[in-house]
Amino acid sequence: MFWKYLVILFPAGILAGIASTVAGLASLVSYPALLLAGLPPVSANVTNTASLIFTAVGSGMASKRELRGHGRDLLKLLPPMIGGSLCGGLLLLVAPASSFTHVVPFFIFSAALLILWPELPHPSFPGHPRKIPAGDKTGRRKSGILAAMVWLAIFLVGAYTGYFGAAGGVVMLAILAATSRLKFAEYNALKNMSMGASNLVATVLFAFRGHIYWLAVPPLAVGFFFGGLIGPHIVRHISARLLSIGIAICAMGLAVFLFIRA
Repeated sequence: MFWKYLVILFPAGILAGIASTVAGLASLVSYPALLLAGLPPVSANVTNTASLIFTAVGSGMASKRELRGHGRDLLKLLPPMIGGSLCGGLLLLVAPASSFTHVVPFFIFSAALLILWPELPHPSFPGHPRKIPAGDKTGRRKSGILAAMVWLAIFLVGAYTGYFGAAGGVVMLAILAATSRLKFAEYNALKNMSMGASNLVATVLFAFRGHIYWLAVPPLAVGFFFGGLIGPHIVRHISARLLSIGIAICAMGLAVFLFIRA
């Protein structure tokens, strides 16, 4: 059984790790691979979540340049992501994932549209806040409302990642694309780290549920690690706009696939 997992999941993990760090779409590759290896759907989902931690390890090692100087931005992302993941993971322990799969396609399709939208307001999160005159109370109120909405959106992504997980990265990438003034490679690296933290919290919870197929984790995790190392180098040499269009097209395709499947 281990050799079956190795042959199927290791190469799939490399491709999925690249897809995760570049586009946040690891599950487009890894989830079907786990099903092909014979895992039940829920077990495939949580085993995928456990393995995805190693994508963040690999991408973190390869993204030191992009992460340098953005420690405070990452600290702003982690609380809503981890809090949301904790809530989503706890919900999965007491409720089936099947009901959530019916809203997932619409969630992902909306994220694709958000990525393609060229100009969106940028609240003061994460980092690089907009300068608002001291007397502009309306501007400060609007900025505060937008920041609160971004925090809520990130919390929901964390909850989604902890509960179901597939394509949570592309939704997170869409939020950062719409709200961050950072370069694509920089906020993509922040996305990778925050998703890694979210997956780690969910994995700790899932470990107590007993649905993780631990024998399938090593080959997939090692593949994720190497894919995570490769992905940031691809991001540095490809146009951010071209990547955004590619990500949006893949997200729409995934949304249609999950809609038909649901």
